[in-house]
Amino acid sequence: MLHGSMRKTMSLKQLEANRRNAQKSTGPKTPEGQAVSKMNAFQHGILSKEAVVRGRCIQEDDQEFLALHQRLWVELKPVGLLEEMLVDDIVTARWRMRRALKAESGEIALNVDKGEWDRKYQNPTPELQQWELHGDPSWDMMHSAFGNLINEELLKGVRASVEQEGELTEAAIKAVNFRGKPYSLTDDLKNLHLSLQQNPDGLEPSALRAKQKAEALAFIDKKLYRISWRRPECIEREEMEEAARQAAALLPPLAVLDKIMRYEKKLERQMHRAMNQLERLQRRRQGEVVPPPLALEVSERD
Repeated sequence: MLHGSMRKTMSLKQLEANRRNAQKSTGPKTPEGQAVSKMNAFQHGILSKEAVVRGRCIQEDDQEFLALHQRLWVELKPVGLLEEMLVDDIVTARWRMRRALKAESGEIALNVDKGEWDRKYQNPTPELQQWELHGDPSWDMMHSAFGNLINEELLKGVRASVEQEGELTEAAIKAVNFRGKPYSLTDDLKNLHLSLQQNPDGLEPSALRAKQKAEALAFIDKKLYRISWRRPECIEREEMEEAARQAAALLPPLAVLDKIMRYEKKLERQMHRAMNQLERLQRRRQGEVVPPPLALEVSERD
């Protein structure tokens, strides 16, 4: 009783104003606006919870998925539960095809990067052992950036010794070896040392020593000069070979590529089947006489 007496009655003018306001608030009027309005439930990620991958190392963007869903929803305009389910099938198939493309890109990047890393930081021992099998490694070293670097460092060590000792010593020559064994460069320095011991002009010891030092340095500098133009050529050639190897690695291994392509084909069939079914339903809903589909047996193996 008390509550009823306190309830405020609404005048006829207020009732009429509320009715007019309700008529104005009819929601979206365009097909696109109505379609987006129907998508409000998906803003909470109902479908994306199932389709979007979320893990510790991978976080797919559910907003991208919802944007794709909304665009296809607006374009395909489903009516009724069955059409809406078919649109969902199309969206998820397309999303998974996108994921397959990412998997292919990731496999290629992994293949190229791993090959480049392995070649760049590989243990040089197998290459050195291969050179050693040839007996004298000088030819292999001359045609390798790494081999030329080894020769360069050894010759620089000999040159520093000549500058310090004032002559080419047997100790400096013994330090020039390949994997503990003398090779052509060692022999060249030994022959130089023997020739420097000759004194056909009968020079005084001090003059002879100066002459020996100058000739030793000139011999070493000549070899270093040859390395200075040969090594860049080797580097350029090896960089071109590396670029070619990376280009060759742009195709994933056959087993991986076959797996991805089979997955993509399966998704394409699923998407096209859903699109065909949706088209038939929509044509039938619009009053068209739609003949039954042809029965086709499609193998899942190709």
